[in-house]
Amino acid sequence: MRPNSVASRRQHVSNITLTRRQNALALFQDYAERALAAGAPPKGLEQSFAATLQISPSMWSQIKASRPVGDKLARQIETLCGKGAGWLDEPRTSAAPTPAEYAVMQLALAALRATNSAGRKALREHLKTIAAQAR
Repeated sequence: MRPNSVASRRQHVSNITLTRRQNALALFQDYAERALAAGAPPKGLEQSFAATLQISPSMWSQIKASRPVGDKLARQIETLCGKGAGWLDEPRTSAAPTPAEYAVMQLALAALRATNSAGRKALREHLKTIAAQAR
């Protein structure tokens, strides 16, 4: 296998892992919003969602943090949430930022506002480089 193929495959795996995690978090957000609107208390929503997915609360916690969602589990989640096969694998741009993403955006905004024009340009170029590497 050529070195570029290995890097490309790793990048693909990384992207699918991130996409599945973001979509799983979006499913939880939707679940939580519906449960809260129906009068459910906030405490226990994580455990209830894990039960809906037929996984342990510990596994759900690991998925939220960093555990990759394999193909079998992805299909299980999709089925139990009423989504079609492959739904977790499709990037969605309309999803609200996760708390971690929001924290990074706040940090970037603070850095942008706290520096001069040269600092803003350097920050923008650095972010462009990181975004290009993620593709």
